Amino acid sequence: MDRLSRRARIAYKRWRNPELRDEGNFIGQGDEDQGTDNEICTISSAGVDPGESTSASGSDKTEETFTIDDVLEGIGFGKFQWKMSILTGLSWIADAMEMMLLSILSPQLHCEWRLPSYQVALITSVVFVGMGLGAPFWGNVCDTYGRRVGLTMSMCWAIMYGVLSAFAPVYGWLLALRALVGFGIGGSAQSVTLYSEFLPVKARGICVMLIAAFWAIGSVFEVLLALFIMPTLGWRALLGLSTIPMAIFICFCFWLPESARFHLLLGQTEKAMATLTRIANDNGKPMPQGRLITCKQTKHARIKDLFTPQYRKTTILLLFTWFVNAFAYYGIVLLTTELFQTGNKCAAAHGAKIEPKCNLECKYLTSADYKDLLWTTMAEFPGIVIVLLGIDCIGRKKSMALTFFVFSLFILPLYACIGRLGITICIFIARASVSGGFQVVFVYTPEVYPTEIRAFAMGTCSAVARLGALITPFVAQVLLRASLPVTLSFYCVLSLLGGIASLLLPIETLGRTLQESGHDQEAGEQTVVPTSNSNNTTHPSE
Repeated sequence: MDRLSRRARIAYKRWRNPELRDEGNFIGQGDEDQGTDNEICTISSAGVDPGESTSASGSDKTEETFTIDDVLEGIGFGKFQWKMSILTGLSWIADAMEMMLLSILSPQLHCEWRLPSYQVALITSVVFVGMGLGAPFWGNVCDTYGRRVGLTMSMCWAIMYGVLSAFAPVYGWLLALRALVGFGIGGSAQSVTLYSEFLPVKARGICVMLIAAFWAIGSVFEVLLALFIMPTLGWRALLGLSTIPMAIFICFCFWLPESARFHLLLGQTEKAMATLTRIANDNGKPMPQGRLITCKQTKHARIKDLFTPQYRKTTILLLFTWFVNAFAYYGIVLLTTELFQTGNKCAAAHGAKIEPKCNLECKYLTSADYKDLLWTTMAEFPGIVIVLLGIDCIGRKKSMALTFFVFSLFILPLYACIGRLGITICIFIARASVSGGFQVVFVYTPEVYPTEIRAFAMGTCSAVARLGALITPFVAQVLLRASLPVTLSFYCVLSLLGGIASLLLPIETLGRTLQESGHDQEAGEQTVVPTSNSNNTTHPSE
């Protein structure tokens, strides 16, 4: 403690109340000494004179202090988090419906507007171009103006252009409007950032996976909606009705609280305390006594913050993992409708081209296609359940790697002539695995970066994921018509590489608290930073 006091601008004794933090939260991770130099940490509490705080903190006999993690651990998971789950889950449902819509819309427009295959693929790709541009933009908005502000604005943007796209008169207008929808949907990933910042450590993995269930619900609901809407009202009505979850979210977003961690970064301790008190009241638990440790942000997140020596390896591997996850997930979604429409599966499986005799020849999705699509979409649920058990047993990294390897394994039978039932089963298992893996990376990313750059990191990773999603339509919808084996090889090989990249990630975040900041690396810069290693230094048992 004396060493820590000498190197710190402001010293304090942490974890003075062992009831608020159990031993399970002090798991030492070998590569966790990470952070940036964007924050200065102090001790604050509402209504307390700062001079008194500074004076008191100079002695070991200070009054008790606590962090946001201490408060959340003491309050636990309760009524407040359940309401947060439902509200942020609505934005996740909206994202899933817009993504699932693409695999249904493509064959319909191919027939109705007589579009060649590359123009059909472009309808899907422009959405991901918009998402790739929107994700870092909304991430920066969330880190600058707040998580709630960024998430709400992105949903308002998406619903406006989503409704307008239903009235697109020609192909060019549809492309432009769907790209703008994608730009808005790019902010939906921030719902995970906001939600994770209200969760206690032990419940974070399970609860973020709970949001993943909303993604599965959105995917299934979109297929059911299409099954009843497409034969009667057509694709324009489907586009309009698919914005309903976003409309519900906007109606109830007034309840959504701003992240207490974000308020602390701005030095707004009173607002942070008010939010924490609100959580405690909703859950029926008392607030801890003492002073709140505050970390004030001195500059905004920049792209170079993700590539500092502490984060470089993690960022590079994580960006590749996001890329492969999106490439594989959206690829299997698009492959589902394409494979169901190819007709002679045996000829296709043995390498024959499946391009129709006429380039503009088309085939509408039938009721059987929608039912099989529904069955494969239901794979989202078992995938989430299996990964839910794995992330807290074998860890985040191994869970991601396992899902990639299982996906590759069940892509292999598609090379052979296995019939429609066999294709359905293989796609079901492959989609279950990649869907679960995609949700694990959403759990892992907010845990590995500190608060000051967390939303920006999520936005950047999401943008790279959209690059993979942008490329995959040209593989699943264009290259497939030239060669099925080559198409499947892309997905198989990239998934294997994604699994290896997951295992090479330097940090396992299982049991790790959300980092507010890290140790400063600049010579002469002195700060006290609430990392888990600092926790171990001042733990009462020592």
